[in-house]
Amino acid sequence: MQSFTIHTGIVAPLDRANVDTDLIIPKQFLKSVKRTGFGPNLFDQLRYLDEGQPGMEHGSRPINPDFVLNKEQYRTASVLLARENFGCGSSREHAPWALLDYGFRVLLAPSFADIFYNNCFKNGILPIVLAEDIIDSLFLATQHGKAYQVTVDLAQQQILLPTGAHLTFDLDMFRKECLLQGLDDIALTLEKAALITAYEEQRREACPWLFADLL
Repeated sequence: MQSFTIHTGIVAPLDRANVDTDLIIPKQFLKSVKRTGFGPNLFDQLRYLDEGQPGMEHGSRPINPDFVLNKEQYRTASVLLARENFGCGSSREHAPWALLDYGFRVLLAPSFADIFYNNCFKNGILPIVLAEDIIDSLFLATQHGKAYQVTVDLAQQQILLPTGAHLTFDLDMFRKECLLQGLDDIALTLEKAALITAYEEQRREACPWLFADLL
């Protein structure tokens, strides 16, 4: 997993509450478990005017000109600004996969669905919970027709705004350290590989009959 330290990116405002995981990545695209290749179908129902299906050539599909990610100033956005309860619905991990594959590293919202929130950290995305009035002010700041860029410093738990002001955010220390070091669940387990191997060897000596089928 890619580590997260400091990220500077353009903010894309998705002014919509209760965005569920099926809207983030529709169910017909969940056949792959490769974690990559989902970016073109992120928010498929909102980005395109036709019904998306696996294997379609996205370059020839009619786009929705009113959707935020199709507007020129947001095409390279990597920070997503959203409303409350972002990521609700099913627990599909494909949702953060699609966001990351598109290029998003930071999500800003008043609240997130619990399972989606946890899945973000496991995939190198930083979901930040901010007070609703702060989220409102950020939406207002992005409505001037120009790219709105922020810098997120995970170590300092700060967001630097274009005005020079700083916003602070709270974060669980364990999740913070995992992101800073780029550790997902597998990497965390592999850090204990020597201890696991030692235990297995001791167990094999103490109870060899348990390992008979493995010989």
